[in-house]
Amino acid sequence: MTPDKQWYAVYTRSRWEKKVSDLLSKKKIENYCPLNRVVRQWADRKKTVHEPLFTCYVFVCASEQEHLSIKQTDGVLNFVHWLGKPAIIKNEEIDVVKKFLNEHEDVKLEKINVNVNDKVRIVSGPLMQCEGDVLQIKNSTVKIHLPSLGYAIVAEIKKTELEIIHTAQPHYTNNYKYATN
Repeated sequence: MTPDKQWYAVYTRSRWEKKVSDLLSKKKIENYCPLNRVVRQWADRKKTVHEPLFTCYVFVCASEQEHLSIKQTDGVLNFVHWLGKPAIIKNEEIDVVKKFLNEHEDVKLEKINVNVNDKVRIVSGPLMQCEGDVLQIKNSTVKIHLPSLGYAIVAEIKKTELEIIHTAQPHYTNNYKYATN
């Protein structure tokens, strides 16, 4: 990635994610279509298939001069916009998605509204050294927030693999003092 290039997300026609990725590659435009490994059951067999993790999205690493060429690609509907401009996706978030998909199968996405909680760093396991906001912990399931994508990635991560960087302020404090004799 050169300094004048940024990651962006583009909307695609339904079920055109892989085709758009191929067409962009033929134009020599760097792109990433995250593929999820999912086991599908048929009557006579099981098979692992690769399905787009983000339906109707492909990520492109491009300069502003390449935007018109990207928009003219068959199957591309438009850039994802934020505040009237194409939304820039952080390089670190693309890296986290790539690493996450390399280490986990059958990943689920959940659309979320952002809530600030504890900021953590993962200290061991496949996502070691990644930092993020913990949205929820149930048993061993940890939701990691990727802010510019607006999604949470859910995977099984042990609580012992997390280190608190910053504790969120509690919603209330108990100022009662108990007297002792």
